[in-house]
Amino acid sequence: MQEISLKLTERTAVGKKAAKLRKEGMVPSVVYGGKSKAIATQSPSIETTKGARSAGKHTPVHLTIDGKKKLAIIKNIDVDPVKHAVRHVEFHTIKQNEAIVTEVPIVLIGMGESAAEKTGLVILQAIEKVEVKAKPADLPEALEISVVDLTTDEDKLTVADLQLPDDVAFADAEQDMDLVIANVYEPSALQAANEAAAGEAESEAEVEVENGEQAEAEEGEAKPEAEEKV
Repeated sequence: MQEISLKLTERTAVGKKAAKLRKEGMVPSVVYGGKSKAIATQSPSIETTKGARSAGKHTPVHLTIDGKKKLAIIKNIDVDPVKHAVRHVEFHTIKQNEAIVTEVPIVLIGMGESAAEKTGLVILQAIEKVEVKAKPADLPEALEISVVDLTTDEDKLTVADLQLPDDVAFADAEQDMDLVIANVYEPSALQAANEAAAGEAESEAEVEVENGEQAEAEEGEAKPEAEEKV
């Protein structure tokens, strides 16, 4: 596993003052976990964005805070929806010899090479991550699963098809092994399902509008009564 490192410094700018840090090319963050008091920190935007994108919420990050070393995973990343720049990061400290629970991405491999796709069928991924439990050094960057053997629209991949590395287990002892990871669809059936879903969404929107108009009408009818009482 690639080692991801990031240097942080403690910060005093909090609240609205944190906005000034971002303008200066710094990303405010916080480091917490264990019995230690939470530490308000900051780091350069370019390095932080690169490290956060590489680590995600599943790869440990080796932090150096004013010379002190800590191991952590990212619990939350706040990203600007327009500029796509990292605005804030929450780091949770962990111990190298203790198992942790975190999400690991599921990656479909062999897309475009399956017999199903070669006959015009479509493969869609249903879930993109799963929670696992392992020591930091044993955490996989991703769980890969091949779609090559999918052939008909009755085929699918489930959690039971995932091969976990040694010393890695599902976080939930009662993990639903039948949970579908990927399905195979006929293009026409997929289009029909999408159209049906769009129709349901439109119907719900119409009901909301009608309910809103009805509420306004009832409110309007009730006003004269209120005026008469006054």
